Amino acid sequence: MSEALYVSCAGVLSLCQSRKDDLDALLDPETGFAPRLRQICYDQLIELEETGGRRVSVEEMELLRLEHNTWSLLQAVMPTNECPDARDLLSENPYTPTSTLAQAIMNASPLLTELVVVREWLHDTAPSPQYPEATTGYWKFTKHSVMQSLRMGKTHRDGLVKEMDPDASYEKSLTQALYSYIRAGRLDEATELCRTAHQPWRAASIRGSLLFHWKAIAVEDQEEAEEDSDIWAGNRRRQLWKATCTRAALSKTLSDHERVLYSALAPSPQTSAVLKSACRTWEDHLWAQVSIMCEEKQTMELAKLGGGFWEAGLDAIETKIPPITREEEEMEEEEWEKEVRGTLESLKTVAVQDGPPADHAFHFSQLHIILDRTNTLLEVFANGLRDGLYPPSSFEYPAMCRFFAHLCLFLQIIDIPVPPLATQAILESYLQVLEAAGQRDLIAMYAGALGDNAVERYAMFLVSLELSADISERRLTLIRARDHGLDMDRVAITTAERTIEKAFELLPQLKGPLPSIITMQPPPTDAELLLLRSIEWTTFMDTTYNTALEQANVILRYFLGAGRVQVAQKLLEMLPPEIGSIAEPEERATEYLHYRQFFMIMETLDRVVECQSLEASHMNKETRSAWLADYRGLIDQARDQITKLLTSEWLVTDVEIGGGDRRRRELIRIRQMYVPELIIRLHVLLFTSRHRIPENLPRALDLANVVADSRYKLYEDFVNEEGRRLSDYLGAVRQAILGGLEGGGSDPFRALL
Repeated sequence: MSEALYVSCAGVLSLCQSRKDDLDALLDPETGFAPRLRQICYDQLIELEETGGRRVSVEEMELLRLEHNTWSLLQAVMPTNECPDARDLLSENPYTPTSTLAQAIMNASPLLTELVVVREWLHDTAPSPQYPEATTGYWKFTKHSVMQSLRMGKTHRDGLVKEMDPDASYEKSLTQALYSYIRAGRLDEATELCRTAHQPWRAASIRGSLLFHWKAIAVEDQEEAEEDSDIWAGNRRRQLWKATCTRAALSKTLSDHERVLYSALAPSPQTSAVLKSACRTWEDHLWAQVSIMCEEKQTMELAKLGGGFWEAGLDAIETKIPPITREEEEMEEEEWEKEVRGTLESLKTVAVQDGPPADHAFHFSQLHIILDRTNTLLEVFANGLRDGLYPPSSFEYPAMCRFFAHLCLFLQIIDIPVPPLATQAILESYLQVLEAAGQRDLIAMYAGALGDNAVERYAMFLVSLELSADISERRLTLIRARDHGLDMDRVAITTAERTIEKAFELLPQLKGPLPSIITMQPPPTDAELLLLRSIEWTTFMDTTYNTALEQANVILRYFLGAGRVQVAQKLLEMLPPEIGSIAEPEERATEYLHYRQFFMIMETLDRVVECQSLEASHMNKETRSAWLADYRGLIDQARDQITKLLTSEWLVTDVEIGGGDRRRRELIRIRQMYVPELIIRLHVLLFTSRHRIPENLPRALDLANVVADSRYKLYEDFVNEEGRRLSDYLGAVRQAILGGLEGGGSDPFRALL
């Protein structure tokens, strides 16, 4: 269920973001942002009901229903168009129908308009009414049961009437059903039920709630008048009807369910206690309060107008309506709004018998949406996320994060300001939900809504992929970033930087004894691979090659300083050839070229070893001559390359340039590891090849002059560690001098001549 919701909601967001300049489309009652998300929730509910809800719990289905209702509420409370003032209507037409006046009163008060809309929303989301059982045969069976009990002198069984009222139990079920129809705003169906039950008088009492309406004399309906406009409808004496309903609701002689029915038809402060006694859910309590406030506001405003001709007769026309200033009107409206908000605030703690409690997150959300306190709502939820009030392991967490994330984005799209820090916290929580759900394709879209933090947050997600994404998927994630308005270069650079930082947190620091570089190297660890593959992010586009060069140097310094020559070489193979053509900044470009120079030497030395292995004792003269030429050429190439490296200030840097002391320490460490190694390897290569290439012996001894040359200070790179001591090299030189005596004679310097 969740996976389908994630994708569907993202589709709605993407579509509406593409229409962000078309407010009418975003607020369309059928195809706008909120209706689309409402429909997604509805479709999921239908699907779950068809499958019997086997995949999810009852609580999860209830949560989905609440989300559906909340999106319906958001769409319902969108602003409506303005209409004429009630006083203007009466001055133009003193016979204006009551329904037209009521409509004008509602339109003159934004809060009343919203309350009416909320009441209609509560009607739409109310549970389906239960039709009462049929009455056929009740009279006969009830009569027989009562008479039998009287004859036998037994007490009546439970549920059996004690007097000859054959429809007593049915009356109760009927009035309860009628109440459920009124609760759902389905008055026509309620009256039809009364007619079906052969109680037309009750149908008439229900229809008495309808305001008097007559299109023929309604000013605003003149242009839309139909053929039947001469027919009037509704109650011309609704105030009298309301007073009667109020007395019935307060009457102790009527049954409780009858009293509840009349209090629902004509809600008022006097009958509120009766009406609330029937409220079982939080939505019921909200409906009761909203109905009372709407009815009272309408009654109060009509009274100020004198009631109109259809309620008060000619007196209403002859009596002049008391004038009221704009200031007085605004003051009265403010007082009423204050009273309304106080009443609604009380619903935060109301006790319920069925359904989610008043402090449930969606009920809290619905109340704040009605109160037009969405900023407070978002801040409260964001603070709850920071304080750990919503554990990510709970079944509610993904749904709540999804709803609030899309609420933030919806408000942003329609240019309603939202608190930035709260929005960031909520979107961050939803990104974590998407990551946990494996919805990688959707991350860029929601990260892009984080504003200034979008690049950093999306980069954090890409870092979290670690080694699970291959190079093709990494490239695709950057393309998604571009498609959703993120700077592709910044995302790539930031991701590479954060990956390197993460890898260095996992890897050991370069300190302590220098590692051996001649022993068998183990395969790279995950942390080493993470550092190695971090370079991929900045090699997809030529616009980030400069950063790739900088980061490649950093990574190479670490791998070479750790003795991981093969891994460092793998890094060079991953880099595009264009990196080598970058000339600025010079220090950075030179360092990179020095690394390439080193690996060219290592490649040549490997070829020398390979060539040595090809020598065989059974070679003929021609084959041996060709082999010796290749061998000589490779040794000469290695000698030239190593000598060039040793005499060219390889990786010698100024502390004031580049990475400062740390970089300088790393470069010194690399020189101490590889300069002695190259010197000794070249010496050994020249010395061991002296029998086949006699001139290599004096070359080996001449190498000692290069090492001793104060211009190059190569002797400073020898450290007091096994295999890297200067004494080790001098011992090898001594052996070479003694090798010069192998052909006879007593002059040890003859080999130099």
